[in-house]
Amino acid sequence: MWKEKHKTLTRTFKFKNFSQAFSFMTQVAIEAEKLNHHPNWSNEYNVVIINLSTHDADNTITEKDRKLAKAIDCLLEDVG
Repeated sequence: MWKEKHKTLTRTFKFKNFSQAFSFMTQVAIEAEKLNHHPNWSNEYNVVIINLSTHDADNTITEKDRKLAKAIDCLLEDVG
């Protein structure tokens, strides 16, 4: 579930292993490129943390962030 925190949409994803986490990040990267909106994220072993905000809108949440969050959610539905 995405949470609004400090003017960002944030979500933590946990996978079985590093390979699944990295595969997920690759899929997110493709979607982000399509939308020309790129996440601030981190990965440690099987955990991926994604933070979304729009830099050119004073680092607030915009429709761009909500679209990317929805696309990410759809990737998860396809996997699970």
